[in-house]
Amino acid sequence: MTPSSPSPFFPIVLTTPLTEQAVRALKVGDVVLINGEMYTGRDSVHTYLMKNAPPVDLRGAVIYHCGPVMLKEGEQWFTKAAGPTTSIREEPYQAEVIRRYGLRGVIGKGGMGARTLAGMKESGAVYLHAIGGAAQFYAHAVEKVLGVHLLEFGVPEAMWHLRVKDFLTIVTMDAHGNSLHAEVEKATAEALAGLTQA
Repeated sequence: MTPSSPSPFFPIVLTTPLTEQAVRALKVGDVVLINGEMYTGRDSVHTYLMKNAPPVDLRGAVIYHCGPVMLKEGEQWFTKAAGPTTSIREEPYQAEVIRRYGLRGVIGKGGMGARTLAGMKESGAVYLHAIGGAAQFYAHAVEKVLGVHLLEFGVPEAMWHLRVKDFLTIVTMDAHGNSLHAEVEKATAEALAGLTQA
């Protein structure tokens, strides 16, 4: 297998901001390393973005469903833990946030629903699954905290501006309407139905 063939041994390396072309070239199962800048955003950030313009330019950006643990030393913030949070909580907002502000990537865990999947297909965005329980691993991928917005929501709910290196993810919802989460849910339901009929 050559390095041009995406696999766990030769992941696709992308640098933000992401282009629509690069995102639409991805498919479910691709392993992706993210380099560059990204933003965190949980419930409070998404609720805010439904009513207000973002404090930063999100065109081509990646938003990370994460409530990081941060430590401030002097004037500089440092990331101590940065594991993904459950993404489905943002299902009421995510498709509209993607459409309105030009997001190209969403990182989290657990996947999202049909509304977000349709929005990703329409706008050209992907869902990138991060490893649950790997908060220290992802903290080491944060090279620097570049800033923070909406800190009035509290440290976990603020919008943190991070620079990352080799941030490991896997595409589980692509810009073509495919969702690994939906496939697993369907297969599980079929298997369960088979057991109850046996």
